[in-house]
Amino acid sequence: MSTPTPEREDEAQLLEALRGGDESAYERLVRELGGRMLAVARRFVRQDDEAEDIVQEAFIQAFKNIDRFEGGSKLSTWLHRITVNAALMRLRKKSRRKEVAIEDLLPSFLDDGHRAEIGEPWTERGEDVAIREETRTLVRESIDRLPDSYRNVLLLRDIEQLDTAETAETLGITVNATKTRLHRARQALRELLDPHLQGGGVA
Repeated sequence: MSTPTPEREDEAQLLEALRGGDESAYERLVRELGGRMLAVARRFVRQDDEAEDIVQEAFIQAFKNIDRFEGGSKLSTWLHRITVNAALMRLRKKSRRKEVAIEDLLPSFLDDGHRAEIGEPWTERGEDVAIREETRTLVRESIDRLPDSYRNVLLLRDIEQLDTAETAETLGITVNATKTRLHRARQALRELLDPHLQGGGVA
């Protein structure tokens, strides 16, 4: 048997304290993971107060269900999933905006299957510029233009790094539907970003 690492031993002790109702353990969990979970929530909603509400809901759910946590993953991984679900639930409860059809955001193709318009490739300079704040903002705004069903798949797979099966389970859709939506979402995002990143610059 492998020897538990100090990190795993520390987490086991924290989990035991949480299950025992130790208030200092709850405070430690919020202190250590609150900022990270807030960043997760902000990727789904734009308003800070709404993101804070989501994180608060996630911690409340985690504390209420701490006895159900089996320890098969890290506490942070478990809490991340709860936060994502809380964010998705918040989005389902409200109407974000009138959505543009995904077909309007996808590239057009000729009868022979080739793209109707082939733009310049994103150059190395374009990759460098992607780390700049203005480009991060552009990418975020472009993701926000996607219909919710495609936006959420893209966020879960490419931003939150869930695998396809996890994404499908989280959204309550099939694996094939997840793959299809992700492909179309990536196509649409590329189409939205092309005018800004072609040739290596931001418009």
